Amino acid sequence: MTTHASDDLYDRVHAAAAVVRARLGGRTPAVGLILGSGLGGFADRLADPVRIDYGELPGFPVSKVHGHAGRLVIGERGGATCVAMQGRVHLYEGHRAVDVAFPARVLVALGAKVLIVTNAAGGLNPAWPPGTLMLIRDHLDFLRDHPLRGPNDERLGPRFPDMTTAYAPELRALVKDVAAAQGVALAEGVYVAMPGPCYETPAEVRMLQIVGGDATGMSTVPEVIVARHMGARVIGISCITNQAAGITGAALSHDEVTETATRVRATFEGLLDGILAALATRGELGAA
Repeated sequence: MTTHASDDLYDRVHAAAAVVRARLGGRTPAVGLILGSGLGGFADRLADPVRIDYGELPGFPVSKVHGHAGRLVIGERGGATCVAMQGRVHLYEGHRAVDVAFPARVLVALGAKVLIVTNAAGGLNPAWPPGTLMLIRDHLDFLRDHPLRGPNDERLGPRFPDMTTAYAPELRALVKDVAAAQGVALAEGVYVAMPGPCYETPAEVRMLQIVGGDATGMSTVPEVIVARHMGARVIGISCITNQAAGITGAALSHDEVTETATRVRATFEGLLDGILAALATRGELGAA
């Protein structure tokens, strides 16, 4: 679990942001990118990059999961200044939800008006084969911990934030336009956050299908919650890397996750490029 010298979340967020800001030469990122398994290389394509290891940032938890580099990269892409996270931490590593979501708060504190959150997910919809990209329309939270639990600081956001449009409808429409222009088949559905680290049982998969889930993973929701808490708008995209337990009868492994994410990486990165360009040209990077 991450430890802190102070329990003042607002001060800790802005202390970390200040360390980053001091190295940016006056640039203010308008887009935050949280890059899940297999997508960390997208950050290496940012122009004029500044790279900062998570360990250099006060309060930043460091992931030990294979495929998560643990580095912040700030640079230019598609006409936008971006701050990208190469990897994230998860509750199953022993972190609290407030700590898992801490880096997302820092991205917003740095100036990100739009947060693009990506992940690798197991498919609950049997019609979607591995390699499908799913635009997240909404989510179900089964994580058993919450990033807003505890005292609320109104400087960060309201005590009871509205989640009606957790994934901004106008930005989902933008992503669909970009995907259509690129000829990318894009599904849309509900993401279910489960605590992990074991994959779901077939019985759990049937339950999640009944309650309306289309994909399941072990991340994303805490980050989305705090981004909305702080007023940023969110785009969420899952890469369906495998079909969930019981659908095909095959055993599940993390190797399958990384292999599928690698196979569709070029398509996924091209979609991200198109989204960044559309955000910039459509004027979506102003005030949230």
